[in-house]
Amino acid sequence: MAQRARVHAFFGGMVQGVNFRYWTTTYARQIGLRGYVKNLLDGRVELVAEGQRDLLEELLSQIKRGRLGRYIADVQTEWGDYTGQFEDFDIRF
Repeated sequence: MAQRARVHAFFGGMVQGVNFRYWTTTYARQIGLRGYVKNLLDGRVELVAEGQRDLLEELLSQIKRGRLGRYIADVQTEWGDYTGQFEDFDIRF
């Protein structure tokens, strides 16, 4: 079985108002991840996701190198232990 993990990431740049949350949620659900994505008052987007480590890495790669990459100026990523606290992946407000 693949190693499960948790990733907590903050994306800075022009990341709000570009469908960042919608695209991230859609892709995360497609590959079976759980967690959330939300806009922060300081203009960044926060992502917390759990699942198989390789799928989490794939999600981050798609965000950084895919259609959203051009809006990202910086990313802060922290890895942690899987907790199982999420039932789905959603947008938080």
